[in-house]
Amino acid sequence: MTPLLSVQGLTKRYGRHVGCLDVSFDLFPGEVMGIVGESGSGKSTLLNCMAGHMVPDAGRVMFDTRTEGPVDTVAMAEPARRMLGRTDWAFVHQHARDGLRMGVSAGGNVGERLMAVGARNYGAIRTAAGDWLERVEISVDRIDDRPGTFSGGMQQRLQIARNLVTGPRLVFMDEPTGGLDVSVQARLLDLLRGLVRKMGLSAVIVTHDLAVVRLLADRLMVMKDGRVVEAGLTDQVLDDPQHGYTQLLVSSVLQV
Repeated sequence: MTPLLSVQGLTKRYGRHVGCLDVSFDLFPGEVMGIVGESGSGKSTLLNCMAGHMVPDAGRVMFDTRTEGPVDTVAMAEPARRMLGRTDWAFVHQHARDGLRMGVSAGGNVGERLMAVGARNYGAIRTAAGDWLERVEISVDRIDDRPGTFSGGMQQRLQIARNLVTGPRLVFMDEPTGGLDVSVQARLLDLLRGLVRKMGLSAVIVTHDLAVVRLLADRLMVMKDGRVVEAGLTDQVLDDPQHGYTQLLVSSVLQV
């Protein structure tokens, strides 16, 4: 099977500091990869290089496009990469405000992404927006309300609806439950797990929360100082960690 995403030797440096170094892995259709590590481990740098938000110093990010097969997105022209980000890719930010238009209604936030890929029928766009609000457990009665009137958990669910309305095949998530109350996190995780399975999504999830990857990720990479120190099936890595750093991460959670 051809990987949906193949990361090959991805490297990013900030002067003498290593953001990520020679990271390689394959992600297959319908698979979820978790990336964990402490703050400063390089996981967000890696995610942003993969998603085209940063330009890596070396390496390739091969994506299996619908029409041309595997293409190196690092070498893509910027307009083509932007279109990929509106269609087959999606990016869920830790802070929902970074992924939403706060001055636009909830329905408008979802509809904008449809319009970006050519939708023009207002009625159809509004209907699709309403359908997606309901799918992320937001009442359709709130379709004309602005995100600023929503709770943090509702804003994050709205950001997810905005991202998934165009049916992407790959979703990048940067600490999707960060900053939310525990009860809100649980509801959001259940929602994400259901959407990933129902839509057959592939996803790369960056988090410091091992419970998040335990619930969502099929495979797991552990990063320290910009390097991948351990990788494998999620349960295998968490239940029987081999690297000393991974053992510390797991034991610190168990001691809480």
